Amino acid sequence: MKKNRRKILSGSRKIFFAILAMFLSLSASAQQITASGQVLDAQKEPLIGVSVQEKGTSNGAITDLDGNFTLNVKQNAILIFSYVGYKSQEVKAAHQMKITLQEDNEVLDEVVVIGYGSVKRKDVTTAISSVSTKDLDMRPIVSAGQAIQGKAAGVSVIQPNGTPGGEMSIRVRGTTSMNGSNDPLYVVDGVPVDNIKFLSPNDIESMQILKDASSASIYGSRAANGVILITTKAGAAGNAKVSLTAQFGLNKVADKVESLNAAQYKELQDEIGLVSLPDGLPDRTDWFDETYTTGKTQNYQVAVSNGNEKMKYYLSAGYLKEQGVLDISYYKRYNFRVNLENQVRKWLTVSANISYSDYTSNGGGAMGTGSNRGGVILAVINTPTYAPVWDALNPNQYYNNFYGVGNITNPLENMARAKNNKDKENRLLASGNILLTPFPELKFKSTLTLDRRNAVNTTFLDPISTAWGRNQYGEASDNRNMNTVLTFDNVLTYNKNFKKHGLEVMAGSSWTDSDYSNSWINGSHYRSDQIQTLNAANKISWDNTGTGASQWGIMSFFGRVAYNFDSKYLVTANLRADGSSKLHPDHRWGVFPSFSAAWRISSEKFMENLTWIDDLKLRGGWGQTGNQSGIGDYAYLQRYNIGRIEWFKKGGEGDSTDYANAVPTISQANLRTSDLTWETTTQTNIGLDLTILNGRLTFNADYYYKKTKNMLMNVSLPAGAAAATSIARNEGEMVNKGFELSISSKNLRGGAFTWDTDFNISFNRNKLTKLELQKVYYDAKTADVVNDYVVRNEPGRALGGFYGYISDGVDPETGELMYRDLNNDGKISSSDRTYIGDPNPDFTYGMTNTFSWKGFNLSIFIQGSYGNDIYNASRIETEGMYDGKNQSARVLNRWKIPGQITDVPKANFKLLNSTYFVEDGSYLRLKDVSLSYNVKGKLLKKWGITRLQPYFTATNLLTWTSYSGMDPEVNQWGNSGTVQGIDWGTYPHCRSYVFGINVEF
Repeated sequence: MKKNRRKILSGSRKIFFAILAMFLSLSASAQQITASGQVLDAQKEPLIGVSVQEKGTSNGAITDLDGNFTLNVKQNAILIFSYVGYKSQEVKAAHQMKITLQEDNEVLDEVVVIGYGSVKRKDVTTAISSVSTKDLDMRPIVSAGQAIQGKAAGVSVIQPNGTPGGEMSIRVRGTTSMNGSNDPLYVVDGVPVDNIKFLSPNDIESMQILKDASSASIYGSRAANGVILITTKAGAAGNAKVSLTAQFGLNKVADKVESLNAAQYKELQDEIGLVSLPDGLPDRTDWFDETYTTGKTQNYQVAVSNGNEKMKYYLSAGYLKEQGVLDISYYKRYNFRVNLENQVRKWLTVSANISYSDYTSNGGGAMGTGSNRGGVILAVINTPTYAPVWDALNPNQYYNNFYGVGNITNPLENMARAKNNKDKENRLLASGNILLTPFPELKFKSTLTLDRRNAVNTTFLDPISTAWGRNQYGEASDNRNMNTVLTFDNVLTYNKNFKKHGLEVMAGSSWTDSDYSNSWINGSHYRSDQIQTLNAANKISWDNTGTGASQWGIMSFFGRVAYNFDSKYLVTANLRADGSSKLHPDHRWGVFPSFSAAWRISSEKFMENLTWIDDLKLRGGWGQTGNQSGIGDYAYLQRYNIGRIEWFKKGGEGDSTDYANAVPTISQANLRTSDLTWETTTQTNIGLDLTILNGRLTFNADYYYKKTKNMLMNVSLPAGAAAATSIARNEGEMVNKGFELSISSKNLRGGAFTWDTDFNISFNRNKLTKLELQKVYYDAKTADVVNDYVVRNEPGRALGGFYGYISDGVDPETGELMYRDLNNDGKISSSDRTYIGDPNPDFTYGMTNTFSWKGFNLSIFIQGSYGNDIYNASRIETEGMYDGKNQSARVLNRWKIPGQITDVPKANFKLLNSTYFVEDGSYLRLKDVSLSYNVKGKLLKKWGITRLQPYFTATNLLTWTSYSGMDPEVNQWGNSGTVQGIDWGTYPHCRSYVFGINVEF
């Protein structure tokens, strides 16, 4: 009986558990559904790559090429649909869904990065510009600086020359320092760096430019010239994404300057009378065709990203090679990046950003200061066409028999002198972050960063092919340097919102230490070009070989308090104190305060009836920033020069000096300046932000006034007045003031065709207002035949003014260029010089128009400058007619007989720096035209490809300018603050045609 009962109970249990399992299975099945559907935009076009995520989980998917998605979720789950540029939607999950996302016209809730934090755009109280990065993967740009050009009001971006990988000259609201750096501070993922050459533009997620002191002063001594904040891409929750970008481009010189043929050249030389040429010289060489070639650009980038609620990662690698229009000029870069973030606990997040880049370049020897100093660009014009490339009697040597003319070097020989030059640098930037969040309102972030740069510059010139190489028996050099910068930041942030009140309190410290070392060695006398290393040189330079080192450090403390009431009344105050090792301990610390406030007028009751105004905000701010880049690492200390003695020298008769055992001499190098203090810029800013017509139009306007005091400068001393020839001191004052305006317009909406316009314009006026010890600074000597400075800087004038003689045209009777006698003493002398030009533009501007229609996208970007002058020093070499060099075809119009009316003087006229060489440098450039198409299809969907976008981009397609040179966007003096707008054989910009493709899967 008991056995039967046990059997019955056992069987009952089995039935019960079977029924329970079936019930649970059915229950679990009932709790899961498969949500699927399609996501469209307002024009009913499918949206590719929309993030679909189950709310409160890491479960997610991404829409395919047709905008479709499928996702297994819990019953009654809420799905979050999000896409860049569109408003997010939360919708209850269903089996069949059709979602229409609306464009996010309300940019006020966009979060922008600021110093040591972030804020919603609507709560910004300072002057901040955001640069769109959505089209970076379709523009053939090498550096992030190029992405800014023409895109932000108040920011001037010039590429001084077209050398592959050439540095950009970036000015935020004008030039503020004569001797110090005028470059903005770059902050990449929270890490301050001195340049962004290492950074691939494809890795950039966002760019913000802090323009006024109230926004930049949180970075204190390093922010006098503005701050550019760059955030790189990060992983996101959802399916893993692989992105591929490939570009191939062709580059051509956009303009050609015609030179004289052999017969015309002989006729000119007969007039000059310095060279006797035989009759009947043929035209053997077109030096333009021999020198310039079609440049090529290759750019490839691959990135992988993924993440969940705990871990996110972004990995990328890229390769860029830019082959210049001069065959030996190139720029090559490898870049790798790893961005990791891991939420270890709810209160603990750790992250790491690691970037490594390796870049190599050769400028091609293009930009010597004049053709007789190794400049390839001018040598193309200055080399007579009768000359062959190679010497027929010495086949391994370039031709140099110019009938006694000793200062001509053909462009190919010029390039040969530089073909083995190599600038190589690798850079490792690694930072680790710990973020503690003990309470939702309280965060503490600690960051340690290593920035290590290793650079090697090598040269080699063989002893055979070039005249200079034969003179030196071959020569070579090796220069190396390593710079290590450690930065340790600690930031505590408290953020609390209660009812209509918002409060943020931030305090932190930053410690930076730099350690630099370098070495250099030079040698000559090589047997051949077979072994190019310095161990094959028979002579190692006894006075040009050595090592060096330096260090500097900064300790900083900073804080910020921000309060807003209902996003209507907003106030922000910052304070930063910096201590620099470069300054005397008594003057080491600089304190830089700032404050700003904003009033959202549109939130007031009296604005309620103005429904067409979405947002109207008035901003104002004041602040101070510092600068100490204009002085050396040991500026306040007494320093000394070491002079080596010629130990190999043999003593003459009666000379008992033991040169063989001589030791170096020590001499005073400077005058000690123990009272050096901070160069300080004080800036006031007033701004207005306006958005109307439901986000269709956005206006941003700012007026600013910047005054720089205690400028750090090296002042020249009268000869014999002291043991040293210069002294570092706080010397002068400078003012920049200006107005800037940006407008964004959504011109057409609501159909298959859309049209957007972004426009900005900037006006800046610069004036040097005070110099104490040295009242006038001259700079920028031009050609040897003139041997005079063309730039003069003095109080009361803008920086970089051209100085020389006023030319009143060609005298019809004598053919001489007439110079104005300003002091009426009956003769032309140095006292008749005056200011003859201004390189500072009246305004700069940029405009982008973007058109979209059924998968096609067309972007047209124009930028330009108005009111700036260029000193065309190239014309001294190509139209000066003073020696045996060939000249441009313009001299065919030269004066030849009395009574002739012309604007070109006679051969061998009196050459002076004058208005004859000053030209209007205004230009309007069609900078970029990009056409792309988003390919769609079932096959792509089957392969899992979510983006397939081929495109074509033309760069520097057209330039409208009256400038006669090869390019108006030039400066032979590169990134100089005191010398601008001088063209002296400067490497021109090129016209580029780029084909590319973007793929995501």
